[in-house]
Amino acid sequence: MARKNFGVKTYLYPQPVLIIGTYSKEGVPCAMNAAWGGISEENQISICISANHKTTYNLLDTKAFTISVGTADQAVACDYVGIVSGNKVNDKFAKAGWHHTKAEFVNAPYIDELPLTLECELIDYNAETCILRGKIVNVSADESILTEGKIDPSILRPITFDPVNLKYLVLGDAVADAFSSGKILK
Repeated sequence: MARKNFGVKTYLYPQPVLIIGTYSKEGVPCAMNAAWGGISEENQISICISANHKTTYNLLDTKAFTISVGTADQAVACDYVGIVSGNKVNDKFAKAGWHHTKAEFVNAPYIDELPLTLECELIDYNAETCILRGKIVNVSADESILTEGKIDPSILRPITFDPVNLKYLVLGDAVADAFSSGKILK
């Protein structure tokens, strides 16, 4: 099989579309799209965001943020909050057509239109490396995406960022059972 080398690129699949939600000191909700992040410890999430974002300023002030999973039905709004700066647009939330509810465990907003949210407390932020780490204190899911009490990805329809073709893709079909399908190779 022939391979093509691309050099150093951010080509990794999937790259979840993570929407970071914060409140300003004045209680105004803000959101931004961050594709470079994921679970880094059992109860931690790490995300790469630069220091000049309004969201970064907000979470450093409040020490709290939410992470909502981008969904297919909200792809346009998710993209919007990633291409427009909260430093220049006063109410990105409203322009995205989103509504907010204060999270139950942290001082940050749920995005009502995004049904899966992680509530996080700030652990640390390194402005030099742009690495934000948060402690996950709760995961909240709207009942509309549950089947038999569990999150149902086919209803949630999470999206992933395609860094090669600059598209958002819907995560799809199950292909095997985790922690069991490989047992046939033992």
